[in-house]
Amino acid sequence: MPVQMKLDAITLDCPDPLALAAFYQQATGLEPHPKSDADFAGLNREDGLFLGFQRVDGYRPPTWPDQTVPQQLHICFSVEDLDEAEGLLLELGAGKPDHQLDEDRWRVFTDPAGHPFCLVRDQKR
Repeated sequence: MPVQMKLDAITLDCPDPLALAAFYQQATGLEPHPKSDADFAGLNREDGLFLGFQRVDGYRPPTWPDQTVPQQLHICFSVEDLDEAEGLLLELGAGKPDHQLDEDRWRVFTDPAGHPFCLVRDQKR
């Protein structure tokens, strides 16, 4: 029988935890953790999932799709409208790599610290 584990937190390394938390807060609507500071910031989801951001001196962003510095982590978010979500994320400071595999189904972006993440068309809505 497998161990029954519940995912409680995802933490991203970055150079500026408060700035990266602000990006994801604006993109997701998650609530900032009240004890966030310049070394470790976080966002809370109603079901208890915590998205954290920790300061790393000398942080090197991933170089996706080139693996000189591997992506380290991959997060996907589902959205109803890929075009609308893309516009909002780019306004918030996300990047969009030239390398895209299937823009009708999903799109790859990078957050302000360089982590790649995907938007996926929500098939359940």
